[in-house]
Amino acid sequence: MSRTAKNVFVASRLPKRARISGWVATLAPRTSRPVLSEAISVDVAIIGGGFAGLSAGHRLSRLDPTLRVTILEAGIVGEGPAGANSGFIIDLPHEVSSDDFSGESEGRFRDSVLLQRSAITLATELAAENGWGKDLFDPCGRYSIAMSAKGDKHLHAYSQQLSKMGEPHRLLKRDEIEAVTGSKAFTSGLFSPGTVIIQPAAYISGMADCLKETVRLFEQTPALSFERSGDGWLVKTPKGSVRAAKIIMANNGHVESFGFFRRRLLHVFTYASMTREFDPARLGGQRKWAATPALPMGTTVRRINTAGGDRILVRSRYSYNPGIAISDAAIRSAGRLHDGKFAHRFPDLAGIGMQYRWGGAMALTHNHVPAFGEVECGVFAACGCNGLGASNSTAAGIAAAERVLGHDSELGRVYSRLAAPVSLPPQPLTTIGAKIHLAYREWRAGAE
Repeated sequence: MSRTAKNVFVASRLPKRARISGWVATLAPRTSRPVLSEAISVDVAIIGGGFAGLSAGHRLSRLDPTLRVTILEAGIVGEGPAGANSGFIIDLPHEVSSDDFSGESEGRFRDSVLLQRSAITLATELAAENGWGKDLFDPCGRYSIAMSAKGDKHLHAYSQQLSKMGEPHRLLKRDEIEAVTGSKAFTSGLFSPGTVIIQPAAYISGMADCLKETVRLFEQTPALSFERSGDGWLVKTPKGSVRAAKIIMANNGHVESFGFFRRRLLHVFTYASMTREFDPARLGGQRKWAATPALPMGTTVRRINTAGGDRILVRSRYSYNPGIAISDAAIRSAGRLHDGKFAHRFPDLAGIGMQYRWGGAMALTHNHVPAFGEVECGVFAACGCNGLGASNSTAAGIAAAERVLGHDSELGRVYSRLAAPVSLPPQPLTTIGAKIHLAYREWRAGAE
């Protein structure tokens, strides 16, 4: 039970790290921020130091430079789900299935694009202000790639929809996508220029390290509980406390651990593997590119440049984990799938094994809307990313910061038009249904 009394909210569980990602492992060590070990008072306390929490902190300081803000991160910045992300800040709807896409009205499409481009705007501003290089932040666009006639069909349908919306893009034939990827396995591709590609762990660390002085970040400082205290709230941590006028819950699926959005969030993990470094001469094509699959829940692939050579990232496999934790066995199982997909796509790289494997948590809702808004007086949620964490969580953090300060914007109006998350079926129907649905969607993606 998370709510123990009126206006008292106690965490029923704390975040667990699902193995260090390859992004973190290949970064130089970073000096983390201190643990909170005293009682402090601020204007806004943010629970969670990922995409949503750090974006909220940056937006608050831009809107009111005098505002005192504290961000509480349960672990080390970059080592949680944000640092396990595949690194796409996408500006267009991610699902390229014609069935999914054609059901969206033009207005809904425009809202989605505005939301995701708000995330890119903030990221672009931070990159320019801090001189981030393309190894961290690269506005190079993305490819959607097909491996079958069914995938080709979906890309053509998606292209038609993008043309109707006036969105720039380019279809690529088999030889053109081979010239990009160096692989003969892909049958077609679609390039859209608006996506930004990031090294997610470096990006999150960069966001943390360029916070304004009025925004204090504490790492390894989980929020254990918060309760009403006078006109504000008192957040308790293992070694300290924060008295705040307002709170932003930016902890994605763990918002449910405090009793909010109960039976409205589906906790899903996705998995990734990253190869060892290899000699770039072993694989033709461009040395840096990033591609999402033609069919939803297919395989995402990136080619990454490092000082000692290149690497390939492969991401696929989804699992429903209501305990918001996964085992090493689950990661190994997904890794075996990744090995087969890698071998199929890149036979020229035979013998190049995977060096890193990991999983990352997502929080989904049944009706594909965020868990967003004022959930108690002075408590605001920016959770339920529904995948696309870099885009959706960033936008939610920005919008939550604006709502805290009563700032009006088109982004805020988009969020105000969204429905609330609907309730899930009772157990065990939710677990059975979620597992069947994920298995079906993966089967439908096939070779993609």
